[in-house]
Amino acid sequence: MLSITSQYLARYRHLTAGDRADALLPVTGAQRRFVLVRSLDPTGRPDVVPMFFAFPPGTVDAERLRAAACRLAARHTALRSRPAVVRGTPVLRAGEPDVPLVRPAPAPGERPADTLRRALATWDPKGPPLRLFLVRDDRGRADDLLAVVLDHAVCDGRSLARIVEELGAAYAESNTAGHPSPEESDAELAAYREAVLLQLAAEERADTTEAAAYWADRLRAVREQAPQARPERVADGALPSGSAEARLPAHEDTVPFPDLLDACRAAARALYGPGNVVPLGYPWGGRPAGAEPVVGCFLNTVVFPAATGHGPAPEVTADAWWDDLDRADAPFDAVVSAARSAGSGWTGRLDGLLTVDDDRRRPPLRLGGVEGREIHVDGRTVRGPFAVSVTQGAELRLRMVWDRAVLDDATAHEAFAALADALRPPGRTVD
Repeated sequence: MLSITSQYLARYRHLTAGDRADALLPVTGAQRRFVLVRSLDPTGRPDVVPMFFAFPPGTVDAERLRAAACRLAARHTALRSRPAVVRGTPVLRAGEPDVPLVRPAPAPGERPADTLRRALATWDPKGPPLRLFLVRDDRGRADDLLAVVLDHAVCDGRSLARIVEELGAAYAESNTAGHPSPEESDAELAAYREAVLLQLAAEERADTTEAAAYWADRLRAVREQAPQARPERVADGALPSGSAEARLPAHEDTVPFPDLLDACRAAARALYGPGNVVPLGYPWGGRPAGAEPVVGCFLNTVVFPAATGHGPAPEVTADAWWDDLDRADAPFDAVVSAARSAGSGWTGRLDGLLTVDDDRRRPPLRLGGVEGREIHVDGRTVRGPFAVSVTQGAELRLRMVWDRAVLDDATAHEAFAALADALRPPGRTVD
């Protein structure tokens, strides 16, 4: 029996056997997950990745920025391609670079961050994968707020640093700077397709009966514990999501990843109660060997079965995690299929998500020699019940967001306290 990856490759090759070979691109397992989630959403809502920056008033030249973003999109196939499902097969459809710059008008008495949040809520899933939103205080008393927003199906965390750096470089170019030549565009498209096919080959090798048996046993007891989202749970006038953050003293080096998983286990215990096995996801992976370092989405989502009783010793979590990483290339949909074949009632929905970043690896966004200050715009709609982001650097920065249609604020704050307590060095307090 063909694996899920082999079946996908066969359908893709059949679909592109004729004239569509240049227009339709294959998708990685990570992209396939995002495209399918989007296709199953009643509103077709995609997962988006926003980056928010504050600039001194009047700093940003809107037309120059849009021209720079269009040149950036022209240089990267993923940034000018739109996710689609053609005859049941997820693909990217390559097109012309088009990066709109939206200037939403503030409502009376509305703060710039509120204006941005409202504008992002109107995201058209059929539009370009890269878009810019600029909110400017016409009185010149508040910072300009810029949102650089991408469909998650065309980028992962490793692409963001490159996008930020190259957007700033393109902004520094003359407005008359041209787009890549047709030959350069064709070469980049070929490199992108080759990188995706190499990734799919790696996933096909990893999508084995042994891996399926491993994940079936590992996730057999997993069950979603978060209640279904109910919009009426959100109080009138409240934002769709809540958030909490803390800064902890840096550890001697970096916090071992298994310790972060155990901290998320503590948060899940506060949210969903003891005695459960909760599906938590985290991105892992990288570009396949031999591939060009193209912009795209290559990080798989690995599932961690977080038992919410009293957790095992740290070394037990670490040993299990290393075993997981040996099978981390198995695509997410194959892992879900394996778990369900073993009798798990898990549907593939995640009850929590963990992402980790190193702030020393992402360059600042510089526009015309002015460095933007990266900020958060809280309260936006989130896909999952809760998500934890950890930024490691000179200090340890923790953030947790949660869907208020699923989780109440009081319980979420208890969960965040449990998370922070699990990561706080002995004898130290949270700032």
